[in-house]
Amino acid sequence: MSEHCSSCAGGSCENCGSKDEKLKNTLSKIKHKLVVLSGKGGVGKSTVATNIAVSLSLAGKKVGLLDVDVHGPSVPRLLSLKGEHPHVEKDYMEPIQWSPNLWVMSLGFMIPSDKDAVIWRGPVKMGLIRQFIEDVAWGDLDFLVVDCPPGTGDEPMSAMQLLGKDAQAVIVTTPQGVAVDDVRRSVTFCHQLGNPILGIVENMGGFVCPKCGEVVDIFPPGGGEDLAREMNVNFLGRIPIDPEVVRAGDEGYVYVKVHHESEAAKAMGRIIKPILAMAGSLQDGTQPPTASNSQAPVKPQGEASTMKIAIPIANGLLCMHFGHCEQFAMVSVDETTKKVLGTEFLNPPPHEPGVLPKWVAEQGADLVITGGMGARAQSLFTEAGVKVLVGAQGGSPEELATAFMNGTLKTGQNICDH
Repeated sequence: MSEHCSSCAGGSCENCGSKDEKLKNTLSKIKHKLVVLSGKGGVGKSTVATNIAVSLSLAGKKVGLLDVDVHGPSVPRLLSLKGEHPHVEKDYMEPIQWSPNLWVMSLGFMIPSDKDAVIWRGPVKMGLIRQFIEDVAWGDLDFLVVDCPPGTGDEPMSAMQLLGKDAQAVIVTTPQGVAVDDVRRSVTFCHQLGNPILGIVENMGGFVCPKCGEVVDIFPPGGGEDLAREMNVNFLGRIPIDPEVVRAGDEGYVYVKVHHESEAAKAMGRIIKPILAMAGSLQDGTQPPTASNSQAPVKPQGEASTMKIAIPIANGLLCMHFGHCEQFAMVSVDETTKKVLGTEFLNPPPHEPGVLPKWVAEQGADLVITGGMGARAQSLFTEAGVKVLVGAQGGSPEELATAFMNGTLKTGQNICDH
């Protein structure tokens, strides 16, 4: 559906024709469009949309994340981008680049203060969404992921109509009936607009006990799966509740990048698998790349396969918290023979926010093994391309590196909770 300029009163004119061509040109550079929506608020829709976008970018796809929640934009906080401002020219805007493969746009970048309320009627919101699609310099994208506000009103309708009939919906719900009732209307909404539904995600589907691993159903289970069956659409998966998801959102780091071995992150991996398959990225039986397997450097063919493991030490043994260590042992290992090639002991810079992750990455480390590390630090290491393994027990650097290579390294609980 096209908007028209004030001079043509809803007819046709050269200006409207040029705007339609501009929109068409922008969309022609985007291979796949995903609209994440829900008929119910508070179901974790923005968190799901953000983690889908990041997971796709970790898989090597060029991804745009567009936040069209005009009245409550959450994406800037979820990605620790609060205070960022896009570069604006006369005819275009540059999205904020979060990583080499992910670009972001949100009205939250343009609101002067967190206290400011956006009091707009439908036509103004529709105009903004169009501007965010056609005037933002997205470039060539494999995926554009659009995070919509709850409901079936102006924003999701405008996004769907502007993106076209090939935009696919990912619908998020929680298991309880009061949410499913509203989300059912989102399925009907997509059918009425003529847009395909990629599937339904059931968020908060059970709580995984951090002590014993038992799954406890806080809400009556299976609401999302039952809805998918009732409405004859795909069920993409169930994401359990994890308190770290809440912390990730509040502190502005991406859950799937830090907690990639958790049940919730594994569930997210299963959800993006059909999305990647849609783009022809996966063969049957393969697993989608995630933060746990996509960050390792690719060795040129014929080059020796060597891995460098950084281990914080005190008195020659593992220091249980990486930030309190005396030195770092940089252990080089042969990935083929799994033998230690040598160890270098380095004095780290002062323990200040953001310093150690950058320094460790500059030393060429592929992995950090430690007893404890805070979530924010883990996120910074991951962003620097260095994997993190927490919960390791005491031992010499060579013993820990050898056990890791042989798959016998014993890990326990992360001793750091900040």
